Amino acid sequence: MRGKSVLLIIGGGIAAYKSLDLIRRLAERGVKTRAILTRAGAEFVTPLSVAALTGEKVYSDLFSLTDESEMGHIELSRSADLVVVAPATADLMGKLAGGLASDLASTTLLATDKRILMAPAMNVRMWQSPSVRRSAETLARDGVLFVGPNEGEMACGEFGPGRMAEPLEIVAAVEQAFKVRGGPLDGFKALVTAGPTQEPLDPVRFIANRSSGKQGYAIADALAAAGADTVLVSGPVDIAAPSHVRLVKVTTARDMLAACEAELPADIAVMSAAVADWRPDIAADSKIKKDADHRIPALRLVENPDILATLGHHKKRPRLLVGFAAETDDVLAHAVAKQKRKNADWIVANDVSANGSGESVMGGERNQVHLITATAQESWPDMKKAEVARRLVQHITQHFRETSS
Repeated sequence: MRGKSVLLIIGGGIAAYKSLDLIRRLAERGVKTRAILTRAGAEFVTPLSVAALTGEKVYSDLFSLTDESEMGHIELSRSADLVVVAPATADLMGKLAGGLASDLASTTLLATDKRILMAPAMNVRMWQSPSVRRSAETLARDGVLFVGPNEGEMACGEFGPGRMAEPLEIVAAVEQAFKVRGGPLDGFKALVTAGPTQEPLDPVRFIANRSSGKQGYAIADALAAAGADTVLVSGPVDIAAPSHVRLVKVTTARDMLAACEAELPADIAVMSAAVADWRPDIAADSKIKKDADHRIPALRLVENPDILATLGHHKKRPRLLVGFAAETDDVLAHAVAKQKRKNADWIVANDVSANGSGESVMGGERNQVHLITATAQESWPDMKKAEVARRLVQHITQHFRETSS
């Protein structure tokens, strides 16, 4: 990143203090920063602090005659290699999504010809509100990059998604944004599913599986590194989302299907999630208790929607649909049957039974897979999941080169 430059827009919110550390972290990597400090942002950090760390004048007033004579807002908007908004407030997101320009920050965002990376920060209810979700979806479709928000405790005392990504996470996203432009999948949209789903029995129990999400997250990372606009629909996992990937968190199979359909159309879809095949017919509203006679409650299961098959027969079917087959016996036979039954283009199949040392692919760092396409079958050696992801993306890239030639 050395020699690159960033225009940092600091929105209003308690997370603004993290922007000072972000400037320092970028400077450590040789990235020069100019800053626009909004009026609300100046309530949390001072122009003097920002100027001291950037070594540059801090801009804030759209109608400043001095600023406009030295560097007009149009030139300012195009002076850097990347525009970063941290914290990105609901106000700034809404203005850009709606094409509004009422101050220097919003005018600059509309006038720039550079990529924009936003690090949202707001109350959990604000982040989850329909209007903010619409803004985020609109901006993502327009090519705006996102990092975060993270889940955790808010300054207001509430808990959930809405915390601004940490400075080092934003630095990683900045680095990724500089890397991917012009990649072999630039201009392609990729949809990836990962992790398990959880099907509730009652408020404290659920049906799930041992999927860690590591393979799916690695695939999303590799697709983004190749330049694809990548959306990762993830079940509950304990790993951080890759930078430069838009994360959509879900819990149940029905949630995951709805999230996938909302992201169509897509050029590439890699369905690596371990989706629960069944769910309880009825999820109890309160914890199921043992009774005095120790009778075991009867659980009736119903079939979950088949996400891969739904996308395989969807009117907005992805141009390349890749499914995963986690098997414990007759791996290739089951995978070929799944490919035909669900109308998938490719299947990535693996044996998830425990090896001789008792270790399973699920939760581990390595994988050994078979790639089944319309015309061939390949068996790959045991390798790290990140390498499996890179090799799969190489095949995807080659597929589109061949079909476009």
